Amino acid sequence: MVQLESTKCSFLFCLGVCILICSAIYLKAKIPNTPIPSTDLSSQTTPAPQSCDILPPATPGFTWQRKDCKKISYETKPDANCSLLQSDLHFITAPLSKEEDDFPLAFIITIHKELETFVRLLRATYAPQNVYCIHIDAKAPEEYKTSVRNLAGCFPNIFVASVNEKVTYAGFSRLQADINCMKDLVKSPTKWKRVINLCGQDFPIQTNLELVRYMQGSKWKDRNMTPGIRQPPTMKHRTEFQYKEVKGTHVAPKGKGQKKGPPPHNLTMYFGTAYYSLTKPFVEFVLNDKVAKDLLEWSRDTFSPDEHYWVTLNHMKEAPGSYVEGEWEGNVRAIKWKDQEGTVHQGCKGTRMSTCNLVSFPWCLRQNEKCLFKT
Repeated sequence: MVQLESTKCSFLFCLGVCILICSAIYLKAKIPNTPIPSTDLSSQTTPAPQSCDILPPATPGFTWQRKDCKKISYETKPDANCSLLQSDLHFITAPLSKEEDDFPLAFIITIHKELETFVRLLRATYAPQNVYCIHIDAKAPEEYKTSVRNLAGCFPNIFVASVNEKVTYAGFSRLQADINCMKDLVKSPTKWKRVINLCGQDFPIQTNLELVRYMQGSKWKDRNMTPGIRQPPTMKHRTEFQYKEVKGTHVAPKGKGQKKGPPPHNLTMYFGTAYYSLTKPFVEFVLNDKVAKDLLEWSRDTFSPDEHYWVTLNHMKEAPGSYVEGEWEGNVRAIKWKDQEGTVHQGCKGTRMSTCNLVSFPWCLRQNEKCLFKT
């Protein structure tokens, strides 16, 4: 009995010691070693519902202010810490491979709203060896413009276009916005190989490495990607009649169906996507060649000129990297067309988007609306 009592006491003693040790470990993990610095309440982030908590807490010198989960302003202070911002938002700070470092890309991103969405797009496409031209719609709120400029100021390879257009959907201003960025990009010290254009509601479905490998594949190496075909009869009205752009609102026929003259230099017109992957020599050709300049000027009073301009020039033999025999080849965007439902795909699922007509993750046309869904 004495031996049993002794064993019992030893067990209880060991149990007590284990409890004390576990309690000490728990308290050490629960209570931080360093004191929490005091903060000025006026600089704290405005509380937002959990459902729209997309971005991390503000870093020193920055404040994310949210209203109704949609309106966000990005404010900087003189002592803003860009390194902390890049770290907290998980921006890539070094090339992930030599393959990517040897093939820098240029991006043109046209934006006009939804700062939070734009930041997610920028973060997803960002690589330090690339270069990014941000075109901010001239009619965007000043607070929004300031927010984007402040964000761009934290990165040496991100800049805002030197000239910003008041963009109208299907108007010449949308084409001019890309041209403005191209003029800035050719002056960039970054030796980029290809340029890709995006809109603010885009999101990539390929990594930077996948893009580089795809564009350096046997089919696209040194060749522009401008999916499109010879202008079909249903699209001829876009370039046969004159249109006028009501700045910032819409494009309307000019007069009672006023006809245009033929395209310059006897060019054959093509119709395709407004989005592309272009080689740098082709961009320089667009900016300097007389035929390209004349076509640009002729396109001012056409409907949605960005859907014929790039693809038409890319079918010229003289254009660097041209693809004269090309049609709809080139995976520059993931698209579900309404007329292919039931054959190529099984339709759209998710949220309809009627405000942004061009997005790079899956979307489709449905009664003149665009259907965007999560992957």
